[in-house]
Amino acid sequence: MSTDLSRLETEQINQNTASLDSLPTTALVETLHRENHTIAAAVDEALPSIAEVVDEITSRFKKGGRLFYIGAGTSGRLGVLDASECPPTFSVAPDLVQGVIAGGREALVSSIEGAEDSKEDGARDLKSIGVQPVDTVIGIASSGRTPYVIGALDYARTIGAYAVSVVNVSKAELDEHCDCTIKAVTGPEPISGSTRLKAGTAQKMILNMITNSIMIKLGKVYGNLMIDVRPTNSKLKERAVRIVMAATGTDAEQGRILLEQTGWKPKNAIFVHKTGRSAQEAEALLVKADGHLREALRAAGLE
Repeated sequence: MSTDLSRLETEQINQNTASLDSLPTTALVETLHRENHTIAAAVDEALPSIAEVVDEITSRFKKGGRLFYIGAGTSGRLGVLDASECPPTFSVAPDLVQGVIAGGREALVSSIEGAEDSKEDGARDLKSIGVQPVDTVIGIASSGRTPYVIGALDYARTIGAYAVSVVNVSKAELDEHCDCTIKAVTGPEPISGSTRLKAGTAQKMILNMITNSIMIKLGKVYGNLMIDVRPTNSKLKERAVRIVMAATGTDAEQGRILLEQTGWKPKNAIFVHKTGRSAQEAEALLVKADGHLREALRAAGLE
């Protein structure tokens, strides 16, 4: 399916911002920000598809699957960003969620616009990192027609992986190349064609929602506390202490002692405090509960 780019919502001229260059600064930033208020509503429409994708990826993770984001330009960078934040936030392996960008690592800091035009490169890049049938590939393309992403999703489907697209247009060429399309139609950009603005913001919201939801379902969150945070610096250690305090009602000194006893694992520290079990017992019982603190507490006669 060929695409007339001029008909894509992301390529239309935004009449609400037609006089940007003549506005005083206060009116300029107000006008730009007014457009931001439309983004969440666009994402609202995508929630059923996001939920479907979350459930499928969670199921695949439990079978040893991984998640690969792939895109070009801003879309690719957002995928790499979301992937890179999962290990410190949720203490998952660095290869569980990975980001792939057209043009490679150089494209993270430099514009390599021509890299998006090759379907073959998209397929080759996925093949080179060993994508498997149990894995998920999420192709991100605001226009819904980036050749690099099409090639990647076609390859993913060929080997039996779950293929998903995230787009910002109502009629996306990627529909024909994936198992599920997440559409957040953000409309004309404040600066015509600059999809790093509204479209990019919607993409970041969606990717955050996907990985956060999956990690919650995998037991990485207790209530709304980030109990699997990896305290690799002083700021994160203080955050871990506050998490233990919030979950147990203990004070900072006792929270720190619990964390030191459990190797600075907030989830384990909370379990030890609530059950009176040893750090070793906590580790074993949490493993038995597949890392779900609430389930482990329930098995111990609590919650």
